[in-house]
Parts: sequence; structure tokens; C-alpha cells
Amino acid sequence: MINANQIRDDLKNIKYYYTHKTVFEEASQQLGESEVMKKVRIYNDIILSAPPKFYDLYYSLYMSGHTQESLSAKLCYTREYIRLLNKEFIDYLLKKLNEKENISNAN
Repeated sequence: MINANQIRDDLKNIKYYYTHKTVFEEASQQLGESEVMKKVRIYNDIILSAPPKFYDLYYSLYMSGHTQESLSAKLCYTREYIRLLNKEFIDYLLKKLNEKENISNAN
């Protein structure tokens, strides 16, 4: 079973991937696909059916590279609200990823 710390690590790696997406895409032509690219597909698949607030948060924080502080300023929210929203988001991902894993293990 995946835990919240693994999700945080995945999200950091996903953010790094999107910051350097061109390099990953070019390198994958010669080296093969990085594990982070597989994770991106898994997380993106989950996000497509996520509540709009999590869809927006994922795009803003992890795909567009905002920090929690810069996003709070952009949206006129407190940093604490963004932090709490991100915690809810991680809990949501935890639930969805563990459901996905349980389905895979059942088959």
C-alpha cells in the first residue's frame, strides 16, 4: 500500500518532470521512458475525475510550477488554506491510488 510520504515524493518528481519536460521527452527517445513519466500518466488519469479544486491545484502546483506561496498570492487565498487544500489533495490521491492497487491485486 502506498502512503502519504510516497505521494509527496511522487508529486515532487512530477513537478520536476514538468519543469524539465522537454529534456525527459528528448531523452526518452534514446534512453527509454523514465519511471516518472509512468507516474505522470497514473496521476493524470486520477486527476481527470478529481473534484475541480484538486484538478486546479494539481495543474497549478505540480504542472505549472507554482509554489504554495505564489499560488496563494495568485488566487488571493491564505498560504494556510493552500496548505490545507494540498493536504486534502494528498489524502484524495492516497485513497484513489490504494483503491487502484486493491483492484490490481484482486485481478
